[in-house]
Amino acid sequence: MRDFSRAAVKNPQALRVLVVDDEPLIRWSVAETLSDRGYDVVETGDASGARRAVGGDPFDVVLLDYRLPDSDDLALLKTIRVEAPGTPVIMMTAFGQPEVVHGALALGVYSIVNKPFELQALASLVDEAAGATKKTH
Repeated sequence: MRDFSRAAVKNPQALRVLVVDDEPLIRWSVAETLSDRGYDVVETGDASGARRAVGGDPFDVVLLDYRLPDSDDLALLKTIRVEAPGTPVIMMTAFGQPEVVHGALALGVYSIVNKPFELQALASLVDEAAGATKKTH
């Protein structure tokens, strides 16, 4: 796992996943689980870090928390859809109100996962989304 500001990459052939969540323990747990599966994981805890990361090298999958300290609406998802239109986005939320779900689906999220979630199930969903990405590239 690595922070988006670090330059070292463990495996240049590894698929890249961006994990955006303001809760350090969730971010760490997800990053560790995905790193163990061979992914190159980039982490950030806020929307501004996510915007910088998405503006750089492309990601194969983005895991995006709905509520962040500097974003509590679908604006960040809209930005990601513009910057990386073909990248599957899995939204993680404890706030799955119908308007949030419908708005996210309208913006083309790959899936919505309710918190709390099971790490291995989330990792399998990332595997599935990454497989869909590989088929289209």
